[in-house]
Amino acid sequence: MATQTFLTEETIQMNRKFETEAEAINASGRLLVDNGFVKPAYIESMQERHAMSSVYIGNGVAIPHGTDSAKGEVLKSGLSIMQVPEGVPFGGESAKIIIGIAGVGDEHLELLSRIAIICSDEDNVERLVAATTKREIIELLSQEVA
Repeated sequence: MATQTFLTEETIQMNRKFETEAEAINASGRLLVDNGFVKPAYIESMQERHAMSSVYIGNGVAIPHGTDSAKGEVLKSGLSIMQVPEGVPFGGESAKIIIGIAGVGDEHLELLSRIAIICSDEDNVERLVAATTKREIIELLSQEVA
């Protein structure tokens, strides 16, 4: 699966600041809506998913995504990426990379798995946080994973 087909420069925002995890989740969902990946109701399901189980996965990364019941709100698979160099609180942790995920069918699980593999390497996360161009972020997230 080529991540670049789900991720474009239009779905990446750099140097963002958020006060709360809810703001960060809403912004990641709004990017997915604005770029035609999901219907607006998907954003609420992203908040519901986070309320059920934190979308913070460690290493400074949160991956907001919708609930299974929101599958009908997904128009096409896609990612939104927000770089938050100062971090935003997620529970007792600080997320510096927010990756919104919307997937049609099983693509949702493939995208989650791919992101989890790449972001399990702290060096990759540090490179995402330090990236100065959207192209760098796309290339990092498009690398081959085992």
